[in-house]
Amino acid sequence: MITRKLLSAAAVLLGLAVFSGPVAAQNVAGEWLFEVDLDAGSGEATFVFEVDGGEITGTYVGILGEQAVTGTIEGDVVRFGFEADDAGSVSFDGVIDGDVIEGECVYGLLGSGTFFGSRGE
Repeated sequence: MITRKLLSAAAVLLGLAVFSGPVAAQNVAGEWLFEVDLDAGSGEATFVFEVDGGEITGTYVGILGEQAVTGTIEGDVVRFGFEADDAGSVSFDGVIDGDVIEGECVYGLLGSGTFFGSRGE
């Protein structure tokens, strides 16, 4: 009887440990096509991301030319950006869900806005 209660308690604790662990990161690696809407207007950008653990590196190609990108991913939250001579600090904060990333961005001197990204083909 005591053994059964101990086994039941152990099973409950093991179940809690499994569900309280860290959320698995989404796969952000690859090419992404972004639609960006800023205070100053809208446009498109292409990002190519590589991921090593929770660190993102890659490239941006868009209205600000080609730039090196760095950032992080934790679970489904992505944060990345770059420095551009024409605009200053550019940053993206979003949530990834499969083949879609959505969130808010700041394009330095060009203003802030929102973005929607989908995985390239």
